[in-house]
Amino acid sequence: MPAPLANVPVHLVTGFLGSGKSTLIRRLIEQKPEGERWAVVINEFGRVGIDQAMFAERDDLVVKGLPGGCLCCQLAFVLQASLVNLLHRYRPDRLIIEPSGLGHPAGLLDVLRGEGFEGVLDVRDIIALLDPWRLDDPRAREHETFRDQLAMADGVALTMTDLATPAQREAARAWLGECWPAKRWLAEAPHGELPPSLLLDSRRHANLTAAASPSHQAARPAAAPLVLDDVAFREPEPGRPLREEGASLGHATLGWRWHAAEVFDLDRVAMLLGELSPVLRVKGVLHTTEGWKLYNRAGGAVSLSETAWRRDSRLELIGEAGSLPAAEELEARLATCLEHR
Repeated sequence: MPAPLANVPVHLVTGFLGSGKSTLIRRLIEQKPEGERWAVVINEFGRVGIDQAMFAERDDLVVKGLPGGCLCCQLAFVLQASLVNLLHRYRPDRLIIEPSGLGHPAGLLDVLRGEGFEGVLDVRDIIALLDPWRLDDPRAREHETFRDQLAMADGVALTMTDLATPAQREAARAWLGECWPAKRWLAEAPHGELPPSLLLDSRRHANLTAAASPSHQAARPAAAPLVLDDVAFREPEPGRPLREEGASLGHATLGWRWHAAEVFDLDRVAMLLGELSPVLRVKGVLHTTEGWKLYNRAGGAVSLSETAWRRDSRLELIGEAGSLPAAEELEARLATCLEHR
């Protein structure tokens, strides 16, 4: 009897309609390590199921099409049953899922990280595809699904860069550089050519050079991957938040990251953050009892909104040197805001 599957790497490749998801996945498959069997699950909003026909049949590749709806909502239960069957029947070494370009992948990620796949699936980098020219259209920038796909991504691949102007490519890099939480990496993928190391070595990226900020991008070759957030390579463990502190130019930062499964009581944590000095800049993305929330306080004004981020909970305080609260004390108080299940 075969041994139970454990920690099969799984990647989501998201992106708006026509961003080149299937092309990029095909290019990655062409460079996969010998001896590995990969499985690809493709969700098309239409019912015909054309995209899966783009993949040639081969012994080391299993392609499963789920047409006629959205994995992130209508097909969530179908996905779970299909994945269980696929994993046990074919026992792949790696799983790639391509959601519909019209889907909100946050719900799909909740399924993959749910109890049904605990210890079976290991969700790795979530890759969002972005064709730079699309940012010229304000309707795209304001589209909820478009923004959600980019918000929850760990890394972003700029596709169709051969059709974009240098100004459009730089504008896309600058726009993504302003995202928070920061992306782990950003790479150009003309014709779907993404370095396979970004998939195979996700969470390690040992062959990439970290850069201090997106402003260093202009000096790099156009297709060179750029690590934007090397802090995020370390995954927090449940009950052991990772603390980060820094200081520069007369200002200091204090921040934490918690495991995605830990849940904050929204009322308690909001009250605690409200007690912090009003001169501090406070931003957070938190898994709460009311879902995932983006907390932002600037200039004394507080906003709380929905977010598609699901990687981990994060909190960051920024203020003048000497203005931040004691790290150990605040960390202990934040721990009291967590739900203990």
